[in-house]
Amino acid sequence: MRADAARRRQAIVKEARRLFAAQGGGVALETVAEGAGVGIATLYRNFESRHALADEVALAILDDIGRAADDGLADITTAPDAAWTTFVNRLVGLDLGALSAALAEYVTAAVRTTQAQTLARVEELLGSAKNAGLVRDDLDALELIVGIGLITRPQPDAVQAATPNLVPRLVSILLAGMRPPTDD
Repeated sequence: MRADAARRRQAIVKEARRLFAAQGGGVALETVAEGAGVGIATLYRNFESRHALADEVALAILDDIGRAADDGLADITTAPDAAWTTFVNRLVGLDLGALSAALAEYVTAAVRTTQAQTLARVEELLGSAKNAGLVRDDLDALELIVGIGLITRPQPDAVQAATPNLVPRLVSILLAGMRPPTDD
């Protein structure tokens, strides 16, 4: 693929990801194309359907989760607490809550396979975090991802206005709740 074609394809995926998170999976593909700075024909040359685009977005998200887990694994032996907190905060930054609802109906075999591989990488990091005493033994990778997805779901304007720091507060509570119980 030519470099300019690859850039256009990436722009489409990036814009679809942003719009799916903000507006849901039913956003008009014309809106995605316009936001990516391409025509609708270019979008369809790259992605023959909404499902194909949603698959690519899901794969990009899973790739980001996997990279975050790999980075966490690289750092957890030297700075366990910082590596774990950085990993969790990277997951929060991925808008998992908004994207999971938007993409739920578009899961294919390829996405499921990548999801299983990504969860295995997260599970490996989780094991290291458990060994470092940062995470309780009964937490698994899917629970972690779903938990972060739940606390990062878009909230109504009234909730956002009443609690503008809701997500950081919930992340702090989640991190504290993942710690192993103390033997007091």
